[in-house]
Amino acid sequence: MESTFSSPAEAVLQREAGAPGLLTPLTDLDRVYELERVVAFVRDLECQRVVLQFPDKLLGDAGAVAARLEEATGSKMFILGDTAYGSCCVDVLGAEQAGAQALVHFGPACLSPPARPLPIAFVLGQRSVALELCAKAFETQNPDPMAPVVLLSEPACAHALEALATLLHPRYKDLLISSPALPLPAGSPSLEPEPLERFGRRFPLAPGRSLEEYGAFYVGGSEASPDPDPDLDPDLSRLLLGWAPGRPFISCCPSTGQTQDESARAERLRARRRYLVERARDARVVGLLVGTLGVAQHLEALAHLRNLARVAGKRSYVLALGRPTPAKLANFPEMDVFVLLACPLGALAPQPSGSFFRPVLAPCELEAACNPAWPPPGLAPHLTHYADLLPGSPFHVPLPPPESELWDTPDVSLISGELRPPPAWKSANDPGCSALTPRPQMELAESSPGASFLSSRSWQGLEPRLGQTPVTEAVRGRRGIAIAYEDEGRS
Repeated sequence: MESTFSSPAEAVLQREAGAPGLLTPLTDLDRVYELERVVAFVRDLECQRVVLQFPDKLLGDAGAVAARLEEATGSKMFILGDTAYGSCCVDVLGAEQAGAQALVHFGPACLSPPARPLPIAFVLGQRSVALELCAKAFETQNPDPMAPVVLLSEPACAHALEALATLLHPRYKDLLISSPALPLPAGSPSLEPEPLERFGRRFPLAPGRSLEEYGAFYVGGSEASPDPDPDLDPDLSRLLLGWAPGRPFISCCPSTGQTQDESARAERLRARRRYLVERARDARVVGLLVGTLGVAQHLEALAHLRNLARVAGKRSYVLALGRPTPAKLANFPEMDVFVLLACPLGALAPQPSGSFFRPVLAPCELEAACNPAWPPPGLAPHLTHYADLLPGSPFHVPLPPPESELWDTPDVSLISGELRPPPAWKSANDPGCSALTPRPQMELAESSPGASFLSSRSWQGLEPRLGQTPVTEAVRGRRGIAIAYEDEGRS
């Protein structure tokens, strides 16, 4: 049976799990997947069981890559292709289930530290870059040879930044080259001075210099889109949100050298984030989505977000649903907003078509909504990793003490235009207010947003009604599936 609201049952058996992408020719496997470096990594560690993690679009090559590595190393290779959240994160939980001693991650990576120690090798890929075209585009966009500029790229183009800088160095004196923040091998000497790590990259800043002084030239992406607001790659969104406002940010297509000024798009992203902060301030019930279990400090971040919501007078509920989808979150209409606790790229991933019925925020938006001391002076407008909000981070801002005047500042919603009430603990200290609501039966119950929403529902669940329901014999119910019960016939 097939109708407008459903698909035939056979479609489930024929559906593909994901688009595998084009297969890489066997002659190019060694170059594309850097198999020589992976073999050296496995041999140095003397691992007998190794996990290979591929994103969906590279799964077509997984079998050939695993066979090559097993033949070259003699170790047992396991393929992971069912990550529960984002493929950019290292799936240490899956590696533990396979009893692996090391993990090799292929494809784009957020480079977030894993929750458990495990030797990891990253193969980011090597996309071809037209160096001459990119160098010419850089000179066109930066006519001043003394202007401070940092070279950025998508992970697959990072291999070409040194060669591009070699073409530019004779003319440009203040040029900074970023590199992926890959984990350093055990026993490697520490760099002096220690480079700045931000946005999943390392920046070798000179003493006395700051990243906010530099403009950006980003090599990556595709040609400029006619759509004024297309879905951006999460890595580029992270850079645009966190880059200092007022500093130029130019993107360059690595194959054509076509450039685009990203300043206007960055401002639209920041405006969207400011709107989400206002929605979080208006919210009374917050759903905390556990979007990762393999990134370090996710439990500490979850406790921090729950405490933020509690201090701001909001109710919070922790939801572990795997990868969030609009259908899953629609089961929780009581929530006013959702906060996705995920890696920096997972929190900024484009929302699927159809969108969510409630806004999905990053942890930084909840911090800005609930902490009146946020952000501190001089801080970039948006942080993308929840670890930056925790104690011990240079960006951590503790909550003001209860007697602070920041809690008494009048707060008006920019969405509804109404004055927001003070936090619940401030109202409880007022002798004219009470957190207890009398019921007609002279019972007392604590009022809460969840209880208020439930009381306004037309359907509130099954009532026990003990001793009031007559006893009857059991009868045979309906048989079949919801779209075609046996007693409904054929339409």
